[in-house]
Amino acid sequence: MTGTRDRLVHVSAALLQRQGLTGTGIKQILSEAHAPFSSLYHHFPGGKDELARAAIGDAGARYQGIVEAVWDEAPDVISSVAAVFDGAARTLEETDFALGCPIATIALEVASTNEQLRLATAEVFDAWIAACTGRLEAENISADDARLLALTLISLLEGAFMLSQAMKSTEPMRAAGVSATAAVRSVLGPPTGGTRPPLTPATIP
Repeated sequence: MTGTRDRLVHVSAALLQRQGLTGTGIKQILSEAHAPFSSLYHHFPGGKDELARAAIGDAGARYQGIVEAVWDEAPDVISSVAAVFDGAARTLEETDFALGCPIATIALEVASTNEQLRLATAEVFDAWIAACTGRLEAENISADDARLLALTLISLLEGAFMLSQAMKSTEPMRAAGVSATAAVRSVLGPPTGGTRPPLTPATIP
């Protein structure tokens, strides 16, 4: 059986993804987690912010696991990237555009208002960038190029989530997927003069 602390974290993560920090109240969290009020400060003495920080970490790790599972099922890195963006488009459609990135909603809200939670979202993004960089390095892409490409892919995904939800259309996500796979393909293209030239922002399609 799931413990009270885990229920509080999981419920908070789901609500924050849909409603953001301001739109999510303690009473709603406790009600949906079937937890007494006393349990909040027992498990999270820092109150809502401490619970939100735990929820951000939990949501980030869960989403990373989902993306990595999709990535690893594909036969090659270009197919992996395409599958991630295709999966994101399907999730948007299946949830009527209610569910996007589990971190972006909070990150935009707290960027200039709550340093503790801004750092929590930054830690999640750092973990995603590191994981993506590692998978790209496994394709014999240099460390510098792999990190730049990872930043590009994640930026495309995050921006596409925002536009797709605002427009209630998967067109931005599909377009981002095309650009993402093109960026990977350009890095994996035939070497020039026996060595692959360094990647720069200007060379990414």
